[in-house]
Amino acid sequence: MNVRVRFLPDDVTINAEVGEALLDVADRAGVFIPTGCLMGSCHACTVELEDGDIIRACITAVPPGREELIIHLFSDPTW
Repeated sequence: MNVRVRFLPDDVTINAEVGEALLDVADRAGVFIPTGCLMGSCHACTVELEDGDIIRACITAVPPGREELIIHLFSDPTW
């Protein structure tokens, strides 16, 4: 099943498979999400979903049961 993933604020949209790693989706879309530890501990890859949930992209996959997933990217000059 495909899910439309939309990255804001640049409004980049790409289709992704349920279960696909968000970092892989972002990479395919040409969207940069900073990473550090790749285990979720450092919070470098923190993004916000449309509903306000804060997630770490390095340990999160595209969830089932949605047609579209909107991801708000943060700008953190330290990464």
